[in-house]
Amino acid sequence: MTAPIAQALLSVSDKGGLIDFARGLAALGVKLLSTGGTAKALADSGLSVTEVGDYTGFPEMLDGRVKTLHPKVHGGILARRDSLEHAAALSKHGIPTIDLVVVNLYPFRETVAKPGCTLEDAIENIDIGGPALVRAAAKNNANVGVVVDPADYAAILTELRSNGLRLSDSTRFRLAQKAFSHTAAYDGAISNYLCSRDAAGAPQIFPDRFTWQGEKIQDLRYGENPHQHAAFYRDEIAAPGTIANYRQLQGKELSYNNIADSDAAWECVTTLAEPACVIVKHANPCGAAIAATPLAAYEMALATDPTSAFGGIIAFNCEVDAVTVEAVSAQFLEVLIAPGYSQGALEAVARKANVRVLALPRAAAAGHAWDMKRVGGGMLLQTADSQSIGTELTVVTRRAPTARELDDLMFAWRIAKFVKSNAIVYAAGGRTLGIGAGQMSRVDSTRIAAVKAANAGISLAGSVVASDAFFPFRDGLDVVADNGAVAVIQPGGSVRDQEVIAAADERSIAMVFTGMRHFRHDRGYECRRCAAIAATYPHPPPLSHDRERGDSCGFADPSARGEIRAASPIDRIEGIIVTEMVANHFGKTR
Repeated sequence: MTAPIAQALLSVSDKGGLIDFARGLAALGVKLLSTGGTAKALADSGLSVTEVGDYTGFPEMLDGRVKTLHPKVHGGILARRDSLEHAAALSKHGIPTIDLVVVNLYPFRETVAKPGCTLEDAIENIDIGGPALVRAAAKNNANVGVVVDPADYAAILTELRSNGLRLSDSTRFRLAQKAFSHTAAYDGAISNYLCSRDAAGAPQIFPDRFTWQGEKIQDLRYGENPHQHAAFYRDEIAAPGTIANYRQLQGKELSYNNIADSDAAWECVTTLAEPACVIVKHANPCGAAIAATPLAAYEMALATDPTSAFGGIIAFNCEVDAVTVEAVSAQFLEVLIAPGYSQGALEAVARKANVRVLALPRAAAAGHAWDMKRVGGGMLLQTADSQSIGTELTVVTRRAPTARELDDLMFAWRIAKFVKSNAIVYAAGGRTLGIGAGQMSRVDSTRIAAVKAANAGISLAGSVVASDAFFPFRDGLDVVADNGAVAVIQPGGSVRDQEVIAAADERSIAMVFTGMRHFRHDRGYECRRCAAIAATYPHPPPLSHDRERGDSCGFADPSARGEIRAASPIDRIEGIIVTEMVANHFGKTR
């Protein structure tokens, strides 16, 4: 058993809760040892405190750069209480033990986050003595308690009062874990900052070493699939408007997939200025719309693909009222996200107790500064796809888009950015009409998007189309023209651009190039049934959702039953899948 705590060293930058904690220690008879501003704060509050300079007989020096770096301080922390040799050394040099170290570090991250922070400002906020104290106490956690988080003050006082001025082994070990994580995050922030610029202060995009630190928010029931374990971590400094800082107002605990899909929905909807609704399923938008009211936006977004919206994530970029919640609650959904909710909306959604309701501040929304992707043995790091285009587009066809078409093109382009590649979005009137996602060939995505629209009873006549990357051949352009589209927005850049432009001119389609591509290659959901059918039929039949089996789609038109043309490339590559899916849906065997 460790000896009771007799002396504590307190040296903190964050003085929140400090005085009450120190009073609690003093009331238990613990001697207080402190430095600089912390000692002054304690003394000004009427507490008896010994300054480190008086304790060591060596004053603070070099503008406070050297305060606690002294054998009388570190010897008292690091000495093993079960070692006769250590005890003899302490006695010989007149060094009392220090049993509790309470330290938090200079605010380096907060300093460098300020506009106008100079390299000199950053350097002066690199703590030296603080991390040394924390690491010494954490290393000797068998004998010493270390506290780096003011949130732990109350629990520590409670344990000391109930346990004879002792902290349990498990408490000291937990505090040591937290302490080493604290110093690791601190050093990581310093390394990232210094390595992201040269000696003159000029920025370097990618440092030679990159450190990421996260704080666990919660353990999750399982991962993407039930056999996988998972937890949710937040960036050390996460913008308030990001999904990691969600505020859950009601509903079941969020799952791994809920969080991933909610992030996709929130990122997409917050790029739209007007009142908007985005519905996401398997990380892909399956419907999006802008309108004068959230209700109108929701109704139009839902109409795009009501089948896929079943069990989806619904996100708004504006406050939601009761009438909107009543409409949303009529369908099965996993998560509802908005910047705010009226009192009536909260009362209405409370009747659906299992629906997870999240609030996130729109004004503070910020995308990820970096995109990170794990690969075998390493990680890919890139700047976030946060650039946007204005109306400075290049018209490459004889006909330029009308003002209405241009508005719809810009809307479709914003949505296509969040659809897994290859991505095609049909849109008109501020709403999506059909979305094709995640296919290996772009022409299949154009067909699937048309299939989705047909299945929802939506005409594509007069629509516009956004493509996240260039059309490699004219076949995709011909498909959108056959379906009634009148304008296209795409990056351009194909060696066959002129062929595609000529096809657009033949069909009187207005086409603009953005010069910016929006590939999105995270592993997304892909409906192989849709892919097979789209490649097989020039005019694919409508598809329907088999909710009982949880499938995303299937043949809805009886005329689709029967043989599939063996000449299709996908028949040859995926013939087994196509055959099995036909048999499963219609009870046929082949």
